[in-house]
Amino acid sequence: MEADGIHELTAAYALDALDPSDEHDYEEHLRHCPRCREELASLQAAATALAYGVETPEPLPRLRERILAEARAERPNVVPFRRRLIVPSLAAAAAAAAAVAIGLGVWGSSLSGSLDEERSARAAREEVLALFAQEGVSQFPLSGADGTLVVAPGGQAGLVLTGLRAAPEDKTYEVWVIEGGTPKPAGLFQGGGASSAVALTRPVPEGATVAVTLEPAGGAEAPSGEPLVVAPTA
Repeated sequence: MEADGIHELTAAYALDALDPSDEHDYEEHLRHCPRCREELASLQAAATALAYGVETPEPLPRLRERILAEARAERPNVVPFRRRLIVPSLAAAAAAAAAVAIGLGVWGSSLSGSLDEERSARAAREEVLALFAQEGVSQFPLSGADGTLVVAPGGQAGLVLTGLRAAPEDKTYEVWVIEGGTPKPAGLFQGGGASSAVALTRPVPEGATVAVTLEPAGGAEAPSGEPLVVAPTA
């Protein structure tokens, strides 16, 4: 690998995304490069916060009731499975099979949604973490929550918030970029977990303010209340 190119591996090393050969070369290089050690150290706080950014959802406590409700809607005579001392009739066996199929469908749908959310959250964490590795990046403290706003020289930005409780089921957190007094939507997230990472969908110009409000599910065209979190860049 070219000498200059190895400096660019810092973010990938922080994300544990290097193959064994490149990882070995980078660790050898790290021993003699203060620049990379400093850059890697600046990523550690973000990596630690983002490592547990989204917890895998636990099984829904009322999943069994949902399965049975769906099964009864399809076959009203379906009852919860229980031990039987006689061989079930074909009709009963068909009803049981229908209940299992419906139950697997409900579980599969729930699992698919959870996996999609987890993948999206992981992608956001990696995108935000990559911002920290860019040369000339700026970091701004938050007011109203613990965390950091990071803005790259090109305006790409991300938020890392810790300890922010999850939004209610019918609500969502919405990020705004405010420039010249005009707020523009820049992303939605649900919060919860040890930390939340949000890659803003809108660049942050110099001197703008980033704010977070609680809005109805799906977001809003304009803030409906006072910001919960504010990060001025001026």
